[in-house]
Amino acid sequence: MSAERVEAALISRTASGELPAFEALYRVYHPRLTRFLERMTRRPALVGELLNDTMLVVWNRAGTYNGQCQVSTWIFAIAYRNAIKALSRLDEPVEDARDDAHPAPLESGPEYRAAQSQLHVQLTQALDHLSVEQRAVVQLTYFHGIGYREIGQIVGCPVDTVKTRMFHARRRLKELLAGRMEDWL
Repeated sequence: MSAERVEAALISRTASGELPAFEALYRVYHPRLTRFLERMTRRPALVGELLNDTMLVVWNRAGTYNGQCQVSTWIFAIAYRNAIKALSRLDEPVEDARDDAHPAPLESGPEYRAAQSQLHVQLTQALDHLSVEQRAVVQLTYFHGIGYREIGQIVGCPVDTVKTRMFHARRRLKELLAGRMEDWL
């Protein structure tokens, strides 16, 4: 059985009030949503609350899932809307979110690790200069492997708008990172 069918079955069972099905869904989506929300909001202190809010909506509204999109699209759309609402209510500086989930290989030397660290800092800073909408498209595409059509469903806009956001995000990142990338490669 495909992962999508398993997730659809879990949603159906969750809609029937089966707590074990919801717990299984939570375990599947916890790491993916955590990464997405961390990278989108750049506020690690907010991620747990947003994740729980998202999954609470999944629990309460599982019966409204109609199967017209993938389960992941439906859940990521909920997370995206929750994050946008939370960010609009906040007026605080963004913390530097460092992703240590993929450390440098152990056999690499200190120069490699230093260059990777510097690259990570520059990319994080560059991503922080994108609008929330552009950052979401970049995160969903490159860190979650989601296609433009599905991203359009998640963020609630046409595919052409997703493409436009990605175009402007890439152009802005190119401007911000011009001349810096060659130093690390």
